[in-house]
Amino acid sequence: MHSPLPDGKLVLIIGPSGVGKSVILKRLRDTHPEIHFPRSATTRPRRQNEGDELYRFVSNAEFDALQKDGKLLEWAVVHGGARYGTLIDEIVPLIESGRTVLREVDVQGFDNIRGNPLFTGPDAKYKLQSIFILPESKEQLIKHITKRAPIADEELKRRVASMEKELAYAELCTAKVVNAEGKLNDTLKKVEELL
Repeated sequence: MHSPLPDGKLVLIIGPSGVGKSVILKRLRDTHPEIHFPRSATTRPRRQNEGDELYRFVSNAEFDALQKDGKLLEWAVVHGGARYGTLIDEIVPLIESGRTVLREVDVQGFDNIRGNPLFTGPDAKYKLQSIFILPESKEQLIKHITKRAPIADEELKRRVASMEKELAYAELCTAKVVNAEGKLNDTLKKVEELL
């Protein structure tokens, strides 16, 4: 007999680069103080005027210790070799207290968390929900990527290939929400309803 799952849950937000995930998360952070947005552990240097709201800045040795001690749900090496990880102590205690924890992840992080026995399988202790943010069209996404900053053709081809791979993950998520151009409030409303 399994004990009932706590009311809290982990919600993963996933989607291709340029689809508007960070804007959605910022708006949710501003309007929903009851939702917990966990910090990531990172080995990258702290930027000027950067506080501790989004990241727990750690040395390489500290990150190694977090890995070795099983304190990360998942981790990855990102741009320029810095490591980023999802801290278990930023998620599990909050779920156990009945809170919703909202985390943006890439496809690699999604795979790792989705495969974690804490959240998947017959003995999963915690609820996991995943929301894939879709673009209205691939053209819309390409326009967003190229509007951010000038981009070389090779880099654009790489990003489009990455986008194709990421879009395939929509089918693995528990819900899909289209972020239509100029309809951010509608997108937010759909995400809030799912939460």
